[in-house]
Amino acid sequence: MATMNIKTWPILVRDHVTAIQARAAGLVDATIGSLIRAVAESNSSVVQWLQQLIVTLLATTRAATSAGADLDSWMGDFGFIRLSAVQSTGLVTFARFSSTGQAVVPVGTVVQTADGTQQFSVIVDTTNPAYSAAFGGYVVAVGVSSITVPVQANTAGAAGNALAGAVTQITGALPGIDTVTNTNAFANGTDPETDAAFRARFVLWIASLSKSTKAAIAYAITSLQQGVSYTLTENQDINGNAVAGYFTAVIDDGSGSPSSTFLASAANAIEAVRPFTVSYGVFGPQIVTANVAMTLTVDPAATRAAVVALVASALQTYIAGLKLGQLLPFTQLAAVAYGASPYVLNVSAVTLNGGTSDLAATSRQVIRAGALTVS
Repeated sequence: MATMNIKTWPILVRDHVTAIQARAAGLVDATIGSLIRAVAESNSSVVQWLQQLIVTLLATTRAATSAGADLDSWMGDFGFIRLSAVQSTGLVTFARFSSTGQAVVPVGTVVQTADGTQQFSVIVDTTNPAYSAAFGGYVVAVGVSSITVPVQANTAGAAGNALAGAVTQITGALPGIDTVTNTNAFANGTDPETDAAFRARFVLWIASLSKSTKAAIAYAITSLQQGVSYTLTENQDINGNAVAGYFTAVIDDGSGSPSSTFLASAANAIEAVRPFTVSYGVFGPQIVTANVAMTLTVDPAATRAAVVALVASALQTYIAGLKLGQLLPFTQLAAVAYGASPYVLNVSAVTLNGGTSDLAATSRQVIRAGALTVS
């Protein structure tokens, strides 16, 4: 949008009075309370209102300057829709004190955080060997004391993200099961698509309209939901073998362990835009575990346990935000710890998987937190 010559109210009043004086035969009284001053001020107020109408109109007629509902309306003319909020997903572990009998964790079982503000429901994962369609859930066999199953937040948005170990309660009765917990944080819940991301995806959509291109496949994948990361490897299968006319798509929904339903949806999206005679495979990422240990020196004015908890939470969040193939720099761990609290005076004895080297990930791998030892 071109730069506009917008005038403030005092400038408008001054210009108005100056124009009158320039055309008057004698000196004009423009002091406060005079008739000329009142006319100039009232006219300037109307001009300001007209200026704002013009600016608002120009802003809403371009995607680059529209916002919120106006941007939705602008994009809607092209049939292009903002992505909605995403429910976080993750894994929880159900355990029991006695394993002498068989137990079932039904799909739809609700678990929650200790304060009850975040609730999650067990969902179907047909790739889980414990899943049984006949029982309508996950079977905990005789002699098995625990089972890990996928859950999804009942409320969409970033508010559904939970810290590691926060999910500790089972709502309602669940015979044969005593406890529940989440080892890793849930970090893939996102709020509705921002205006900036909406505009960026629109550009990608325009580039994808030719179909049968890498841009078209990328658009199809990123339009599944927010928080999706992916890698596309041409002429190679998942094991790295050369296969002409084949590409491998590794896709993550942000959780590190996308469900079979999500991967099937990704395959359907790719199928709609792939080139004719070209074959492909869709796979979830391999998880590379990051075990972090460090020792903190904390300001005596602070409560040490509280600072340690803040640092551990910050490390969980940072590692959970890493994308497919993204490196985990060793030096960043100390930076995250310092940034978690101003009461962290020193960070020492930092190790990453027992060493001091960066943790790399291939295009098929995603790094997720393992044991976090902050002392």
